[in-house]
Amino acid sequence: MIDVLVPTYNGAHLLPACLDALRAQIRRDFVVTVVDDGSRDGTLSLLAERFPEVHVLARPQNQGLAKAVNAGIVATRAPYVVMLNNDTEVDPRWLDQLVGTLEHRPHYAFAASKLLLFDRRDHIHSAGDYYQVSGEPGSRGVWDRDCGQYDVVSEVFGPCAGAAAYRRSALEELAEGGTVFDEDLVMYCEDVDLNLRARRAGLRTIFVPTAVVYHKLSATGGGTLASYYCGRNFALVWAKNMPDQMIRRYWPIFLRSQLRFALHSLRHLREPAARARLRGQLAALRSLPRFLAKRPPAENRRAADLLADAIVRWSPAGDQPLK
Repeated sequence: MIDVLVPTYNGAHLLPACLDALRAQIRRDFVVTVVDDGSRDGTLSLLAERFPEVHVLARPQNQGLAKAVNAGIVATRAPYVVMLNNDTEVDPRWLDQLVGTLEHRPHYAFAASKLLLFDRRDHIHSAGDYYQVSGEPGSRGVWDRDCGQYDVVSEVFGPCAGAAAYRRSALEELAEGGTVFDEDLVMYCEDVDLNLRARRAGLRTIFVPTAVVYHKLSATGGGTLASYYCGRNFALVWAKNMPDQMIRRYWPIFLRSQLRFALHSLRHLREPAARARLRGQLAALRSLPRFLAKRPPAENRRAADLLADAIVRWSPAGDQPLK
C-alpha cells in the first residue's frame, strides 16, 4: 500500500486538477490524504462534495508546510509515503513508475519524479535536486527544454518533495525528535534539509524519468513568501548540516553567496521580494544559535564523509571546490 499526502492551504482552485489526475492512476493500491492547513476558501466543502474517497486531515490553523506534512506522516501507516504538491497534475503512470522503481531497487530510500512546467510541458522544472557548497540548492535541468537529456534512470542527490516517494522506514530512521521535516524551517528547504540528513545516513535517491509531473510553479507559495523563507533557510540549512571539514574549507564560498544575495536585495530594495529576502537573511542570524544546536553532537566521520562526497559528486559543473 501507498499513502499519497497532498498538503494544501487555500488551494481549492488547484485541488481538482491534482486529485482528478490521481483518480486516473493506473496503479490503484494507494490512499490519498489531503492535509488541509487551516484553509478558509471552501477546501473542505469541495473535498466532501467532489472527492469523497479522499481522506482529509483538517488542521484548525495554518502552521506551515513542515508541520502539515509531519501530521500527515503520523496519521498514515503504509510502507511507502508519497508527497505531492496541490499545484500539480500527474501522468497516469506516475505512481506506478515512481513507487515501482523503489519496489524493484531496495537499496534506494527515496525516488524523485521528473517535474515539467505546467504551462510549458516541454520544459523542465526538476530532474532531481542537488546541493552546492555555497548553501544554494538547485534542480537539475531547471528551465531547460526537455530533449531527453534526463531520460535515464539514475542516482541523484535527492528528490524535490513536491513529487517524491519515500520508504516510511527511511523517514522513521531520519526523524528528529519524532518529526521527519524540521518544523523550525516552516516551509521552503525543508526537503533540502531532509536530503542532507539522508545522505549523511547513507540513504540514496533514484531519479525516475518516466514518473512525470506537471507543476504550476509557485501557484501555492512564491512571491515574497518564497523570498523570505529562501533568504532565511538557505543559511540555516547550511549551518545545521554542513560537515565540519566542509565548513572550514568552503565558508568563503558560503559567505560570498550570502553577500551576493544581500547586495542584490539592497540594489532592488523597492521591490517587495528583495525586501522580503533581506528580512529573511536577518531572521537567519537571529535563528542561527537554535540551528547550530541541531548539529550532530559528535559527528561521525564516516557520515560526514558520505555527505561531503555526495554534495561534491552531484554538484553542477560550475560549482568548483575552493582552491
